Amino acid sequence: MKWLVTKSRLQGAVDIPASKSHTIRALLIATLARGESVILKPLFSKDGVSALHASKCLGAEISEQGETLIVQGTGGAITPKVPMIDMGNSGTSTRLFTLAAALSTTPVCFDGDASLRSRPMGPLLQALQDLGGSYECTEKDGHLPYSVHGSLRGTDITVDGTTSQYLSALLMTTPLIPGNTVISVPQLNEKPYVEMTLWWLDKMEISYEVNSGFNKFLVYGDQQYRPIEEKISGDFSSATFAAVGAAVTGGSVTLHNLDFSDPQGDKGVFDILRRMGATVTIEGKSVTVSAQQLHGTTIDLNAMPDAIAALAVLGTVAEGETRIENVAQARIKETDRIAVMADELRKMGADIEELDDGLIIRKSTLHGAAVSGHEDHRVVMALALAGMIASGETEIDTAEAADVTYPSFYDDFTVLGGHLQKI
Repeated sequence: MKWLVTKSRLQGAVDIPASKSHTIRALLIATLARGESVILKPLFSKDGVSALHASKCLGAEISEQGETLIVQGTGGAITPKVPMIDMGNSGTSTRLFTLAAALSTTPVCFDGDASLRSRPMGPLLQALQDLGGSYECTEKDGHLPYSVHGSLRGTDITVDGTTSQYLSALLMTTPLIPGNTVISVPQLNEKPYVEMTLWWLDKMEISYEVNSGFNKFLVYGDQQYRPIEEKISGDFSSATFAAVGAAVTGGSVTLHNLDFSDPQGDKGVFDILRRMGATVTIEGKSVTVSAQQLHGTTIDLNAMPDAIAALAVLGTVAEGETRIENVAQARIKETDRIAVMADELRKMGADIEELDDGLIIRKSTLHGAAVSGHEDHRVVMALALAGMIASGETEIDTAEAADVTYPSFYDDFTVLGGHLQKI
C-alpha cells in the first residue's frame, strides 16, 4: 500500500495507543507466571500480535475479552505447542521470548520476515549458551531462523549492550532458573528500556541487584512470577510522531493517555522539543505541543533511538543545524535508520549528512517526491510528517508497515488535519 501526502497543519487531540514495549513485557511475564493474569488495553498491533502468538505457542492459555487479555500462565514450565514460532517483524518479542523458550528441554524454532532475519541475535544466543542452553542457526550464524532449548542454570556471563533487548531478555528469564546469575554489560545502550524491565521486576517483587554504573547485575535464581493485573499505558515512541507533527506543521495537538511517571525513555522527546523552541504543556496524562519557530540543537539520542526518524524531519524545519549523535544502534533496527532517513529525506531536498552514529540536518525546503518506507513503521510515519511540510505530493510505499506499532496512525492523523490518501 502507498500513501499520498500533501501539505498539512495538524490541529486537535489524539489518544496515543498502548506501549509496545510494555505490552510485550506484560505478555512475557504473564506467560511465565503461575496463575491468571489480566492485561488491560494492550497494543493490538502487528508487534503485539507477534508477542501474543509467541505466548500461546509457549503454552499460555489466552482469551481475548474486548480490550482485555486473560492469560493462564505456565509457571515457568514451558511446553511448546508448535515446532516453529513465526515472529513476523518483532525484534523485541523475538529476543525476549527466545530466552524464555530455552526454559524448555524441547527445541523451539523461531523465524520471522526478511527484516527480522537480518537483525543480529548472536549475542543473545551466546548468552543463552553460556547459561547452559543450546541453539542451532539453520541458515546464518547469529540470525534467524534458529532453534533453542535448555537446561539453563545461573552463572557469570557477559552480554553485548549494543541493544538493550539482550539484557532485558536475560533479566526477565534468569529469575526462574536454578542458581544466581551475574550479568556484565559493557557499554549499555538504551538504558531507559532496561529501567522499564526493572520496573516490571520490581512490580513482581523479583530480587536483583544492580550497580550504579548499570553495567553489572545480580539476579537471584529459583524465583517465581506472580500473576499481574495491569493497564498498559500510552506509548511515548508512538507519541513522538504527533508531537513532532504538531511542531513541524505549526499546529497544536493535545496527546492523551500518556503517563509521565512511566519509565519509558522516549518521553525525553518532549524535553528536546522544548529545547528547540516548542511550547509543551503537561496536564495530568495529557500534553499539548505547538510551535511557531524552532532552532537547531545537538541531541544525544542513545537512550531513545526510536525517535531518530521523526527528529530527522524536525531538523529540516529548525533554524541552523540539528546534530543527532551517539545512536549508532539505530543502524540495526528494522532498517539502518540513519542511512535510510538520510537517503529518503535527500530525495525531498533535505540538506542532511550521515554520521557513523547519527545525522546532521540543516534547515531545508522540502518538496514532494516518491520515497520508500523500507517496510519500517517508524520510517513510514516520519516520511508522512515530511510530506506534510513539503510542497507538492509525497508518495510513500510500504505504508502498511505503520501497523506494526501504530495501527490507527492513518485515521488519527487524518482527523488531526493530515492530508493523507491511500493509493
